[in-house]
Amino acid sequence: MVRQAREETASGRIGRLLTVRGAYLQDWLLDAGESNWRVDPQVSGRSRAFGDIGSHLVDLLEFVSGERIVRLSAATTIAHPRRGGVEVVTEDAAALTVELSGGALGSLMVSQVNAGRKNQLTLELAGADGSVFFDQEHPDELWLGRTDGSVTISRDPATMGQDASRLSVVPSGHPMGYLDAFTAFARDTYARIGGEHPPGLPTFADGVRANCIIDAVLASAESGAWVDVAPVGEPAGVTVPVP
Repeated sequence: MVRQAREETASGRIGRLLTVRGAYLQDWLLDAGESNWRVDPQVSGRSRAFGDIGSHLVDLLEFVSGERIVRLSAATTIAHPRRGGVEVVTEDAAALTVELSGGALGSLMVSQVNAGRKNQLTLELAGADGSVFFDQEHPDELWLGRTDGSVTISRDPATMGQDASRLSVVPSGHPMGYLDAFTAFARDTYARIGGEHPPGLPTFADGVRANCIIDAVLASAESGAWVDVAPVGEPAGVTVPVP
């Protein structure tokens, strides 16, 4: 259904993108007694919640919208100053305002301390002609909004776009979800090794891109200012000398 959301955007059916909103919410670090290797920056790096799940949210946003985040303003928070007697220096939650390459504005929330939210990844894109909304906890559905009404469509290979249909490997009404996405990724990876070119396969550049956005989030949270997101392969806040 993510691929179908991408089809709705790329086909122009929702029109020029105006606003976006997204969230990735979990609760597994809500209790001050909970700890994990990710809490140690020497092991997990300078960013925790955003580096862990925020990276997936921004990757999803750019994949579905077909646009890049060009600048952002971010704030982070630490829920508990100490966990297991150890000082906490990395974030439990982050809130972002983002601007996309086409001019759309958006708000993103990432948190691992939202009670009751186990793994809620959501994304809504609103255009001049309509909106599209995806909720990972309801992976077989997609909400399409119009000013004259809205509709929730269910996964059905007979009515979806070509890319979405090829990934819909069981009949409509037979649930597909999280683990099926990994199966599809492995299948496309083997196809690429075999010389095919399946659409939408992530690359190492996509991983670098996510890290550039993480760098920008941390820089903005530290400075309190808007930060431009560096191009792929160029860390945020670093000036690369021209030969």
